[in-house]
Order: sequence, then structure tokens, then C-alpha cells
Amino acid sequence: MRIRRYEPRDLERVYEICRRTGAAGGDATSLVDDEHLFGEIWAAPYVTLEPEHCFVVTSDDGIAQGYILGVRDAVDFEDRCEELWWPPLRDRYPKDPDGGTLKDLLIALIHDRPEPRLDLHDRYPSELHIDLLPVAQGKGHGAALMDRLFTSLREAGSVGVHLGVSVENTRAVAFYRHLGFGEFDCDGITRTFVMDL
Repeated sequence: MRIRRYEPRDLERVYEICRRTGAAGGDATSLVDDEHLFGEIWAAPYVTLEPEHCFVVTSDDGIAQGYILGVRDAVDFEDRCEELWWPPLRDRYPKDPDGGTLKDLLIALIHDRPEPRLDLHDRYPSELHIDLLPVAQGKGHGAALMDRLFTSLREAGSVGVHLGVSVENTRAVAFYRHLGFGEFDCDGITRTFVMDL
């Protein structure tokens, strides 16, 4: 496998990887009937609005088996999403205020965006998401993707990076700790990890 910069031809594969790792690292395909919904929230806006900090790990045939998606300034990125990304999705996915399914909860995230983490911004302004299919896990590709993104973010002037992970994703939590991330806080649902760059 090799690492390269994200290319537009990878978009459908990025959606697929996001869906197949969307259940606390496991396959979420059976949990929703919309194969793009996970990716619309946690992957596609990154590769669309800031592809210069997005990388994939590919098999020999050039097919992405994992990705790391980063943004230089998470607050600025959310502002751009609010202008360019979320409005058409809100039209496409109307919110059901009485809905209680996972799909309803995901759609609510499109409509009701969490406030940017200003407590993180000065020291850890950048944000990342990383997902690997099982075939790419446990072989050093995650660490290599991190190194590639960290170099990209440093060259763009970033001083630190943060990420959020489900408390249920114990394998990912162990991975971040192994790489040297510190835990910034935990709200019982999401652990926020940080690293100085």
C-alpha cells in the first residue's frame, strides 16, 4: 500500500470508507438506508472544501483503503461549511423534530451544528478525521497517514491539532494514545484528543 494526496476520483470510496467505519470503527452500512449520510457529515466536506490536507492509503490497484482528512483552521472550516456545505444538505435532508432513529439523529447534526471548540482553537486549531478499512489496519498505515498530515499542517502554519472519537471506539482511543495524543476532555460520548505540532 502507498499514501498519496486525495483526488476527486476517490470521493465515492471516501463515502464508502466513512460508512464502513461509522459504527465506532465498525461497519454502519446496515444502520441507515442512505449510503452517503455518514460521509456527508464527517468526510465529504473536508475533501471538497480543503482537499490540500486530505490523504488516502491505497492498495496496489490505486483504490483507497483508508484516509486522513484535515483542516488547517477548524473554526474557519465550519464557517465555510455553514456558507457552502450545510445549506444544500438541509434542503435535501429535512429535519424530523419527532424522529428518533439513527438517521434522524444524523440529519439533526446537519441542521443543528455544534459550536466550534473555541477552547481548543488557539493551541490546537486544526482538526482531523482518520478511518481505515480492516485490510489497512494494524500495519503502520494509520501512523504514516498521521505523519503525512502533520507535515502538511505544519507547512501551513498550524501549531496543533485535535480530533474527537466515540468513547465506544476503544481501539481508536488506544491508537491515539499510542501515537502520543493527549486527552483534552471527555463528555461521556466523545473523547477529544490533542497534539502539539
